[in-house]
Amino acid sequence: MAERSLLFVPGARADRFAKALGAGADITCIDLEDSVPPEGKDAARAAAIAFIAEQGSPDHLWLRLNPVRSVAGLADLLAVLSMQRAPAALMLPKLTDPADLTLVDEVLGSQAVGLVPLIETAAGLRNAAAIATARRVHALLFGAVDLSAELGCALEWEPLLHARSALVAAAAEGGVGLFDVPSIDVTDTEGLRSSTARAKALGFTGRACIHPIQVAVVNEVFTPIAAEIARAHRVVDAFEQAGGGVALLDGKLIEIPVVRAARRVLAAAAG
Repeated sequence: MAERSLLFVPGARADRFAKALGAGADITCIDLEDSVPPEGKDAARAAAIAFIAEQGSPDHLWLRLNPVRSVAGLADLLAVLSMQRAPAALMLPKLTDPADLTLVDEVLGSQAVGLVPLIETAAGLRNAAAIATARRVHALLFGAVDLSAELGCALEWEPLLHARSALVAAAAEGGVGLFDVPSIDVTDTEGLRSSTARAKALGFTGRACIHPIQVAVVNEVFTPIAAEIARAHRVVDAFEQAGGGVALLDGKLIEIPVVRAARRVLAAAAG
């Protein structure tokens, strides 16, 4: 399944879990971190674990833990270990040290659980390639809000372009997906479409959302259009007709990197 959109739902709002799951996002992620006040952590954790268990822990339902170096994060991890079937993936916020991934990997043992680190600190950005290539890592998520606050830069495209580019390279090295930060303005549909298109052009494979209204736009941007699919088919066909060697299509050189890009388009179109 293509993972174009990831919709967060607050762990403190169990009444919204089912609605979020039906909002059309490729991934729904129950958030036990930022959206839950300290006094509500235990109740949110219990509600999230119960809901995921009721749903049978489907692949498209993830769980964002509290930082693994915190008491709440350790409690979250222990709760996951108590489940008969763990979530398909655990999102790990404030991930800065690949050693934390090694610890979580060892604790999870034989359970088939993917890890999705949030890169939202300067240290995490510095270690992004090591994080992306660690065992169990399924995807990365760019935490631009926290990172911009730490760096003291504006939460805008240009000041964070280096960070985004570094994460694209890290995700490519690890062969994992990469979600862009959610747009915090849920009313700006055109701004969402424009910034999502820029992220896609840079190499991101999906984007997180904080409101169901954002999901359709993100899915639209990350779904290849008919012209892109047709062009990709022509590229692959030309390459195969040339016996896997260099080919020309519409006067342009077709080499293996171009073919790889075309096949990514076809894979995304297939969902």
